[in-house]
Amino acid sequence: MLDVFASIQGEGAYAGEPQAFVRLAGCPLRCRWCDTPSSWRVTREPEPVDDVAARVRALDGARPRTVSITGGEPLLWPEFVRDLARALQPRRVHLETAGAHPAELSSVIDAIDHVSLDLKLPLDLDPVEEVEEAEAAPAPRDEAEWTAARRAALSLVAGRDACGKLILARGRTPADFAPLLADVLAVAPDLLLVVQPVTPMRGVAAPSTGELFALVEDVRARGLAVRALPQVHRALHIP
Repeated sequence: MLDVFASIQGEGAYAGEPQAFVRLAGCPLRCRWCDTPSSWRVTREPEPVDDVAARVRALDGARPRTVSITGGEPLLWPEFVRDLARALQPRRVHLETAGAHPAELSSVIDAIDHVSLDLKLPLDLDPVEEVEEAEAAPAPRDEAEWTAARRAALSLVAGRDACGKLILARGRTPADFAPLLADVLAVAPDLLLVVQPVTPMRGVAAPSTGELFALVEDVRARGLAVRALPQVHRALHIP
């Protein structure tokens, strides 16, 4: 476990909503545009679920907050995610995941109210570095494994309260995203897609206006629902 804090959701379908965040440490992926590399490593022992739930409730104020379980990659710890979601009922619990662990997603999804699913380009990923302590299967390592994981994850969120995030960096074209969008159209055609321009960091540049519009219009041309949103929390300079 890394942190429990109150902030404003900065990404996806619920951007702008005040939420409580439970950030779990550990991630095997190395996205070049990652904005929380401090979450890659596990640096301390996990806390008991009841203690974390109590910390969340302490943030409520006048009314209970929706909770976002984020990371790192929360699905490295599926039992913890499932138990925490159940401990926090009846409040809404959101899960933010890279979609690399569909078996673990399957094991928790019935306890989750909303899934924010990254649809990552293999082009944007450096080699996987597995987390030794993880309770999940190894992450995908090549395009074929990513395709299988993506299709399995999409099948799990199809018809549910969920969104897919397409992270757009400078130099990426609609053709790069074509396999991802084809999978969405085939497996979860009603899924809301959120095109998120990269916040410049770690040497990765934001897309041009033309690149942003090109991807948005390509998604629309396929008959898929799309929104374009920046990282709101970065624009507001909050956690």
